[in-house]
Amino acid sequence: MPATPLPSSGEAPEAKTCDARGMAEIHRMFKQGFGEGPELVRGVRAGDTAHAEAVASQLELMSVGLHAHHEGEDAKLWSTLEARAPSCALHVERMKEQHQAMLVQLQALDAALPAWRASASNPVDVLAALDGINAALDVHLPDEETNIVPVIETTMTQKELEWYSEHGRKATPKGRMWDQLGAIVTAQADGDEWMRRNLPGPVRLMWRAVGRKRYERTRAELVGG
Repeated sequence: MPATPLPSSGEAPEAKTCDARGMAEIHRMFKQGFGEGPELVRGVRAGDTAHAEAVASQLELMSVGLHAHHEGEDAKLWSTLEARAPSCALHVERMKEQHQAMLVQLQALDAALPAWRASASNPVDVLAALDGINAALDVHLPDEETNIVPVIETTMTQKELEWYSEHGRKATPKGRMWDQLGAIVTAQADGDEWMRRNLPGPVRLMWRAVGRKRYERTRAELVGG
């Protein structure tokens, strides 16, 4: 027998104070970027150090980005939520634990990449680290999007939220801006709409004139060997 709906309390839902959809958008990049990692690594022929360099550089870009993403949250987000939404404390504590578990896997990848990059042989340690990262992402990302993002959207301002985006941009390695942007755009269901919503006109023009070609060249190096 279906449950009988309770009468409305008459209380309006909490009003949103910011738009935090960017969290899931960045998560999609990490999901896609690390998700393709094992296939890219296995596609490198033994001894092909030029191809290994391209793939290792891409995995390094993903690792730097995820380190920065989590470091920003660890530095400011959790304490903010604990202070403004005490009922979220259990969720926040779980996020911290998941970050620590993820850090172990990211550090394993960071440690394994140099030797494989130089030799293009025996990628077992790189693949093991990627498996660990992808397993941790499968747990962490949906949990954060379900239990943390709604709290952010009723306790923080848009200006406060922009700090995290800027923190991530500053961490992007020199010369990799277009590769990072391309990774974000292609991870979205509608990249053109994402760009219209998030990027000013001059940046969109630069992407069409310069950035897209740079990103496509990087992709060719990743899969072409």
